[in-house]
Amino acid sequence: MLKVGLTGSIGTGKSTVLKIFKDLGAYVIDADEIVHSLYKRKDIQEKVKGEFGDVFNEDNSLNRKKVAEIIFNNPEKKKILESIIHPEVRKEINNKIRDIENKDKNAIVIVEVPLLIETGQYKEYDTVVVVYSPRDLQLDRLLKKGLSEGEALKRINSQMDIEEKLKYANFVIDNSSSIENLRKEVIKVFNNLKKRFAK
Repeated sequence: MLKVGLTGSIGTGKSTVLKIFKDLGAYVIDADEIVHSLYKRKDIQEKVKGEFGDVFNEDNSLNRKKVAEIIFNNPEKKKILESIIHPEVRKEINNKIRDIENKDKNAIVIVEVPLLIETGQYKEYDTVVVVYSPRDLQLDRLLKKGLSEGEALKRINSQMDIEEKLKYANFVIDNSSSIENLRKEVIKVFNNLKKRFAK
């Protein structure tokens, strides 16, 4: 089995890249999806409410806007939330990887983790793939999603600079032009991963 950590920064297109990997036949695990499911758990909800008050909607889903306002204006609160969520996410990822390995010893598993490098988790993977877009393009994409420039910059600045992340990459996928070009980049990296696994 080949364990591949996929990361980038906000607005670089990690989710799109993960989807292309899946289309190409890789096993994929999305840490953000796991986070969404964790917030539905009663024990997690209680811990979050204990620290942040009632930040859940009527249907028990997390009010992401409310939480974002708190954590992107208060680094300490951000750390507290991460201390509740990150250990559980890692547990779930490891369970999923184990399940895949039991089914397919030759699996190439791509795990998308936004804070892969910041949390030191990159050391647990055989290979690290970084999705790259220049900072101005990151900003532009976040503005198109409806964030104000101030909100977008806070989110970009809360993560390690994308140029810094490149130093940890075994492979870089450049997502600064068209979707067609991005697909070619992903195919090239996937073929390299298969070659590496074949050795």
